[in-house]
Amino acid sequence: MNPFFLLFIGLPALEIYLFIEVGGQIGALNTLALIFFTAIVGLYFAKLQGIQTLKSGMVNVYQNKIPIYEMISGASIAVAALLLIIPGFFTDIVGFFLLIPFTRKIFLNIALKDQKKDRVKTQSKTIDGEIIDNKKDEL
Repeated sequence: MNPFFLLFIGLPALEIYLFIEVGGQIGALNTLALIFFTAIVGLYFAKLQGIQTLKSGMVNVYQNKIPIYEMISGASIAVAALLLIIPGFFTDIVGFFLLIPFTRKIFLNIALKDQKKDRVKTQSKTIDGEIIDNKKDEL
């Protein structure tokens, strides 16, 4: 199935279904308040995680290390903040999972698993070698 179909049709349909179910259980105004509450709390935690990731990245830069994990983590925190701004319960749950460092590592490992396999395949085809010329100067 086309991933764009799932993103643009399936995700809003799921969100509408969850709105109806939660609204039927707790009421329409409480559902609306819950949506705003999760957005505000999520953005607050995204700000805290972003500052913490920035500090960790600066420590790596000062130690002359490349802050690869911090860059990927910062991008996932930005995606989490976007998901928390979008009204809906499913996107809020995914956004909160991306804010937790432990679950963020799990998501990143799942997302990068296929790329690691491709990298291993291309590395196995390469043979490193060195050419040594034993001829001495004729002078």
